[in-house]
Parts: sequence; C-alpha cells; structure tokens
Amino acid sequence: MRAISRLFIAIGLTPIWLGPFAGTPSLAQALAPVIGPNPESKATDPGTARLERSWNQLDAQLKALDALIPPDREPAPKVENATPRLPASLLTPNAAPRGELSTSQANPAPPLSLPTPIQLKGGGLVQGLSLEQSLALAFANSASLQAQREEVAANLALLQAQLGTYWPRISAFANGSYGQQGATTTANQANNNLGFGPLFNPAPNGIVGSGTGPGGGINNIAGPFYVPAGGSAADVTSTSSFSAGLSLDYALVDFARTPKIKSARAQLANARNTYANEVRKLQLQVSEAYYQLQQADQLVRIQDANVRNDLVILQDTLDLKKAGLVPRLDVLRRSSIEASNQENLIQALADRAVARRRLAVVLNLPPDINPSASDPIALQSRWPLNLEQSLLAAYQDNPELQAILATRDALAQQKQATAAGLLPKLSLFASGGSNTSNATISNITVGGGGCCGSSLLPDSTTSGWDWSIGLTINWLLFDAGTTSGEARALAKREAATMQRYAAQRNDIRLRLEQAFFNHEASLAKLASARRAVSASLEAFRDVKLRYLSGLSNELLLSNTQDQLINSLIKRLTATVNVNITYAQLLRELLPVSQDPNRAITPTLQLGSKSSAY
Repeated sequence: MRAISRLFIAIGLTPIWLGPFAGTPSLAQALAPVIGPNPESKATDPGTARLERSWNQLDAQLKALDALIPPDREPAPKVENATPRLPASLLTPNAAPRGELSTSQANPAPPLSLPTPIQLKGGGLVQGLSLEQSLALAFANSASLQAQREEVAANLALLQAQLGTYWPRISAFANGSYGQQGATTTANQANNNLGFGPLFNPAPNGIVGSGTGPGGGINNIAGPFYVPAGGSAADVTSTSSFSAGLSLDYALVDFARTPKIKSARAQLANARNTYANEVRKLQLQVSEAYYQLQQADQLVRIQDANVRNDLVILQDTLDLKKAGLVPRLDVLRRSSIEASNQENLIQALADRAVARRRLAVVLNLPPDINPSASDPIALQSRWPLNLEQSLLAAYQDNPELQAILATRDALAQQKQATAAGLLPKLSLFASGGSNTSNATISNITVGGGGCCGSSLLPDSTTSGWDWSIGLTINWLLFDAGTTSGEARALAKREAATMQRYAAQRNDIRLRLEQAFFNHEASLAKLASARRAVSASLEAFRDVKLRYLSGLSNELLLSNTQDQLINSLIKRLTATVNVNITYAQLLRELLPVSQDPNRAITPTLQLGSKSSAY
C-alpha cells in the first residue's frame, strides 16, 4: 500500500486516507471515497478520461483482492493509540539470566525419563554460561557422545572375547539326581530243572534237615535258590547319584581364528575414530549454537533500540503535525514503520527463544533450564593457514577417513575368516571325572513261594571314575557354495567401502573449502559493514536533525533509518559468520583423543587470540 500511495502522489491524485487508521473495517471501504482531480466525473480531455478509467479498474481490482482477505476480528487501533505490549509468552523465555549455570543444575535427566509438568511450567529457569563452559557440559552430557563411548567399550569387549580363542576352554561339569522305581518280578516256571544241584531243588528232593518231621521222620526242605513257578517279589528302589569332572577343548589349528581377531581389532579402531569424529562434530554443533544465540541476543537489542527510536520519532512527528509543520502522511508512514519494526522485534524474540532451546538440546540440559550466552561477541582472528595447508592438515590422521579404512580392514579380515571355513580345523579334547550312586530297596513283598532273593540288596553303593583324551578334525567338504558366496559378498562390501572413502575425502575438501572461502568473505564483508555502520550512523544523526528542523522530509528519514539498521545487522551477521566459519575450519583440524576415558579439553583457536567486537 505504501507503493500504491507513492504512485497516487506521482500521478497527481489526492493522498489516500487508509481505512484501518480511521477504524474502517475493509480496504475496499477505505478506497471507496477516494476521488481524483475531476470529482464530477466530467471528462474535460482524453487524458483525464483514460486516467479515470485506469482508476476505476484499479479500484475494482482492490475490491476483489479485499474480498479474499478475511476481516479482522478487532478494528485496527488509531495512530494516536499506544503501542501494544509484547506477548507474555515471548517475554518469559526471553527473560534475563538469573546467574551463572552451576554444575549441579546442569546434570542431565535420566535417559529414559520425560519432562514433568513441574519442569515445563513457567518456561524454565534462564541461566548464563560461557562458550567454554558450554563445550565442557556438552562433552560430559551429550547423549550421542556417551552412546559412542559405550560402542567403544562394546568393541573392546568383543576384541577381548576373540583373543580368548587362543586359549583352551576348560569347563567343570556336575550333576546329581534322585529317583524311585517300583518293580515286580514273577517266575513263570520253576528253576529246579536247570541241573544246578539240591540248592535249586524243592522239598522233598532238596536239602535234608537235621530235625524230625511231625510223623517222626527226617525233614526235607527246599533249596535256598529254588523258585517255584508263579513265585514273585515286589520292591521299591530309591536311587541317588552324583557325578562331577572337568573337560578341556582346545583348537590346535583354526585358520579363521586370527582373521576374526584382526577384524575385531579393526572394528575397535573404527569405533575409536568414530568417537573422535563425534567429538569434532559436537564441538562444532555447540559453537554454532552458541554463536547463533549471541547473534539472536544482539538482534533483539538492535530491534528493541529500533522500536524505541521509532517511538521517539513518532512522538516528534505527532508534535510537528500538531504544530502544522508536517503533513498527516508523515504520521501515517511513521506509525506504519513503527508497527513493522515491532513485528521484527517480536520475531527476534521468538528467534532468541528458539536459539536458547537449541543450545539446551545440544548440551542435554535438564528440561527446566534455558541457557543464555554470557560471553560477549568476540571476533575470531583470521584462519592462520592457507587453503593448501588446511587441506593437507585435514587429510592427515582424519578420524572420518581412518574410520572408513578401519571398516575396510574389518571387512577384509571377515572375508578371510569366512573363507577359512572351507579349511580343516583340528581340536584337542580331554575329560575326566568320578561318579557315585546309592540304591536302597524297600517295601519288599513276596508271593507264590518267593522269588529272586539273591538279586535283592537292601542298600548298596556304587562308585567309579573315568577319563578320556582325543583329537577331532572338522573339514567342510561341500556346502553348495554358501561359504564362497559369503566371502564374495564381503569382498564387494570392501570395494564399496573404498568408494565411500573417496566420497568422504571429497566431502571433507568441499566442507573445508566452503568454510575457508566463506571465512575470507566474512572478514572482507565485516570491514565493509563497519564502514557502512559508521557512515549510516552519521547520516541518521544528520537527517534526524534536518527533519526536526524542517529541512528534510520523513521519507528520507525512514530510508536513512532503514540503512542504519541494515548496516548494523550486516555487521553482526558478518561477525558471527567469521566465528562460525572459523569453528567449521577448526572442526576439520581439531586434534582429539581416541580414548573415550580421557578428559576432553575444549580448543577454540588454532592460532592467535581473538579480538574484541
């Protein structure tokens, strides 16, 4: 609408009194009473007629456009009304810090927990912290870094497990049991026809007794081992047993053992290099989040100062209008500029709230803590290395590339271990032990003359021992190509890893060159931005004095103010970009330890100290 207003002025029409400032509900109603230089619609010449037809077409188009915009729920405030307050939902997370963040406040929440309503109530506590403190907290609290530490420990345990295959496996075994068994033995025929003598004969052909019978004769009794036909014996046997011993198993020849150990060692190297790369990535993430929070803080200050300046100029413009020194158009334009700049301030507050939360997530802070940047913006110095030196240093011992090489080595060793499955395997085994058992017979009953007394032992114990030693050989002769197919698959994965190495090498160069060129460009733009700020500030002071003295119009004042704010923002952006690109360059060359148990010292600079902003 500002552009349309200027168009109307240029073509000689009466300035538009915008409806929203007069409390009218729609754009069409605001434009309806607008008249041109010929209010009676009498065409005096062809040029005026064409101008009126163009105006009618424009008025119809604006009415159609206004019909597409939903009406406001509340009428727009008048120009003289005070500026509305900022939303409380934005002011709470943008509150000033209450102090420095302590170590006890920075303890992260348990991994499997969720924020409670009490922790989320009120937007959280705002606490300040420095960049070095942020890096230290990130190295201690980061969930992704802690997960990589666990991966290193897991791969170390797997390597130790594979090293154990060089030693024999010795195991102890023992078992004990208790049970009962009931049995009934019945003789289907007598056993006196076996020719074993009188001990197996029945009476009166058995053993002659020493006494006399009832009739005065000599007694004959059956032999002690005689079992008549139909004789039986029933019993219940309770048995308890125990055995124990040692066994040894040792692979004398195993062609897959050494490649498996080398593969586990390569996987451990991969995990360690991945951990080192995670440290680099985490430092860059923290640095970028912190620098962006500093930028958001400064943008809020700039936009707040801009709005405050707008209010002062707006009040001056209202006073000048009452004195008849400026037209109403200046008041309308200045009120519109103030409202637009207040929108920028509101967005800057939202951006700072998001930047604080982003840093809190990177640092894995408790859900009730919102960090605030306590360090002032300090400009990093120029990157001390040229592009060639930076690239060579980035490629040297780069953990990203070393991790890929370790993966390739692991796949190569796994391929050899898989292929070794077709070779013979010789193993030694040995075992020895002892056993004992006890049997108790109870509930013995006989019938039909009895049976089997010689085989029934009421209580007996049996003990023994045994040992064995030998060699086993296992040679896979045919598996329909399964082993060779698995080996070929691992070979292809090894070749794919080589290609990933080439791609990662190119990505590292692109990242470093992009950061290097942007770093140089940001330094150059910062020098230009500083000159622009100095010139814009002097120009704004001059034009403001000229406007208050009546020597300049409001349009020139507005343009000069916009130039000042834009130059301030560009200087801020260039400064933060210098720091961010420096951190990106440092990420590629940052020396880090591959030992997750070693303390990490934050390194913010590769060369000289930073200068104040």
